[in-house]
Amino acid sequence: MKERPSREPAVRTLAMPADTNPSGDIFGGWLLAQMDIAAGTVAYQRARGRVATVAVDAMTFHEPVYVGDVVSCYAEVVRIGRSSITLQVEVWARRGRTGSDIRVTEGRFTCVALDENGRPRPVPPE
Repeated sequence: MKERPSREPAVRTLAMPADTNPSGDIFGGWLLAQMDIAAGTVAYQRARGRVATVAVDAMTFHEPVYVGDVVSCYAEVVRIGRSSITLQVEVWARRGRTGSDIRVTEGRFTCVALDENGRPRPVPPE
């Protein structure tokens, strides 16, 4: 079984009843939004400024998320293009009832660095 990343998550939040579908599970769209925030936060830091998500690829839901789970999104830069940043985002849930850690989803996000006019700009060197 894969282990939770040792670095700090880009986003950590609590799954609440308002985020559920009629079956009582957390909406996949809510989870996707948390992942996008994580990707955007890490991309913003790397780009040193404004970014926009332009693609979400290879999204895989492994396990459901339940009300009361603490959801942690880990984002890692995997590729830098001229103006784009590709990130792998992995989400883990700490089950509220048991305290166990479960990898619940992962996906690949691509963000583009933007200038003050909203146009693509080069990602600065590290």
